[in-house]
Amino acid sequence: MHKIQVYDTTLRDGAQREGLSLSLDDKLKIARHLDGLGMDYIEGGWPGSNPKDIAFFEQVPALGLTHATVTAFGSTRRADTDVATDIQIRALLAAKTPAVAVFGKSWDLHVARVLNTSLDENLRMIADSVSYLQSHGREVIYDAEHFFDGYLADPEYAMETLRVAAQAGAVLLVLCDTNGGTMPEQLREIFAHVARQVDLPLGIHCHNDSGLAVANTLLAVQAGAVHVQGTINGYGERCGNGDLCAIIPNLQLKLGYRCISDAQLRSLSEVAHYVSNRANLAPDPHQPYVGHSAFAHKGGMHVNAMLKCEESFQHTDPALVGNQKRIVVSELAGRSNILYKVEEFGMDLEIDQEEARALVSHIKDLESRGFQFEGADASVELLIRRSKEGYAPPFELIDFHILVRDKENGIMASEAMVKIKVGDDVMLTAADGNGPVNALDQAVRKALLPTYPQLAPVHLIDYKVRILDGDAGTAALTRVLIDSSDGERTWSTVGSSSNIIEASWQALADSLEYALLKVFDSQG
Repeated sequence: MHKIQVYDTTLRDGAQREGLSLSLDDKLKIARHLDGLGMDYIEGGWPGSNPKDIAFFEQVPALGLTHATVTAFGSTRRADTDVATDIQIRALLAAKTPAVAVFGKSWDLHVARVLNTSLDENLRMIADSVSYLQSHGREVIYDAEHFFDGYLADPEYAMETLRVAAQAGAVLLVLCDTNGGTMPEQLREIFAHVARQVDLPLGIHCHNDSGLAVANTLLAVQAGAVHVQGTINGYGERCGNGDLCAIIPNLQLKLGYRCISDAQLRSLSEVAHYVSNRANLAPDPHQPYVGHSAFAHKGGMHVNAMLKCEESFQHTDPALVGNQKRIVVSELAGRSNILYKVEEFGMDLEIDQEEARALVSHIKDLESRGFQFEGADASVELLIRRSKEGYAPPFELIDFHILVRDKENGIMASEAMVKIKVGDDVMLTAADGNGPVNALDQAVRKALLPTYPQLAPVHLIDYKVRILDGDAGTAALTRVLIDSSDGERTWSTVGSSSNIIEASWQALADSLEYALLKVFDSQG
């Protein structure tokens, strides 16, 4: 099958979505998952635009990515500036990535009214930038920004920008529908024409302002593109970018192209949900292929047909993308998930079908109360362990009180008092913190460390709060997702309550209990 390169720009273009903000830790963790998914290129950001992106390029080599080529993104040199002294070009080189993506103007409107320069100078800007970066050992991908609008306005000039980039040493030319307004047939005709005129490999980069980014990307591939750009979940500015979670399976399952391995494709839903959780955005349950409801069946006639013949109401096998068929009214859905998790976690437990059914029911009840376990495997493992008769938790919270007061200097102070039972002993401790959750964390550790010194290296590395029903105001249901680490491994836990302190405690307690269980497991 013909191989299509996949270029992921979630960490740069996707991060331009309104309301989305990724921490440095988020970006590094997402990059690791994208590498595991089989992305050929991961665009890490725009070096020089902010300290976070600079730090990302400094730290990403330590991840030891095994497949993806990390790419820095930037523009051509500024007008009437020596390329060797241009700040943006120097920042691209300083990122030390093996590949760089450089965008330049294809539309004469942008050249005249945005860059405020001449058409000839714009061509020199493209040539100088590509040539200079290529001479410094970089693989240069040239992004022809606003290409389709530019082609419609002045096809000869738009084509000349591509020829200049190719002659200067670009290895790939990417045609960008930057405004997302090109109609499918129009895009296919233009792309096919370019493919006949240019010898270099071509790529496609579509925005979704007309709801056509996925369709246009597929048409471009059929017209000759060998490289597709997009983002996980279609995140991006305005209406978003081409959604790789639809582009990849459509190319691979429907059109016969090869993007990633079959095993990697089966992890697509997991990666989609992981990225949404890291972005602190609710996953779209109706997202094609990877949404929780993408293969859910509720209508009586549909369910009746599904039980007889699954393909009667499913366009593909959901397992191929790591999703699953769901018959909403049936209690039978989901037992295999529990059994799979027991095996995945390497747990030495026997879970029969009735126990699995009871666990599924319990999880569904918790999810109806705001919990979400897709990004909190540690909490899932604890639910399974707790379901077994004879399980004894390493500690039990009996009670806690938190006092928040305003000091004379105007700084809010928090103090937590906790009563915790460990075995037959009950400990009462208190601690201060820079907030109520931090105070609770400090007090709990103070109580547990004398018995469990193994908790000393455990620390929180991320803490996310999401309001689930904002219409309820200050009484809204709140979900808390905590990432923890002991310096060697990381894990995630979840809590949910209309009381943010209770939700935080649930996630915090799970984190500490999970850490202890891993210690006990390692000790036999």
